[in-house]
Amino acid sequence: MSTILRTLRNLYRVGLRDAAHQMQYMGDTKAGTFIAKDKFGNKYYENLEEELPLRTRWVDYKEKEFDPSQIEPGWHAWISYMVDKPPTQDPILQTGVRPWELPEHRPNFTASRGAFKTYSTVKPKIKAWTPEAAPRA
Repeated sequence: MSTILRTLRNLYRVGLRDAAHQMQYMGDTKAGTFIAKDKFGNKYYENLEEELPLRTRWVDYKEKEFDPSQIEPGWHAWISYMVDKPPTQDPILQTGVRPWELPEHRPNFTASRGAFKTYSTVKPKIKAWTPEAAPRA
């Protein structure tokens, strides 16, 4: 959580609508430079002057139900401080899809309906007992 003065300063910079959006989804107000928008519609920002170290980069997800796996690998490297330049400026990350990469990014489906569920193809060794009673005469 930030101080009242910092929150009011960011409220003035980003406006009431964006500040309310940030408080709803991030729990904090941030003002920074818009870096780029990825193909999923996520917006990436950076503020090197006023934010705390290692909190200078952030993402504004397009979806309301967001998951960190919705970030592409190149943007994940940038937002995690593995590379200094964003994928739009880094020549190594602009090489395109490598032969071993998937052509489309797949999000993590854990804890959703699309999650992998194991199943057995082996016939069970033990069968459940169902009592059968003979009718009384």
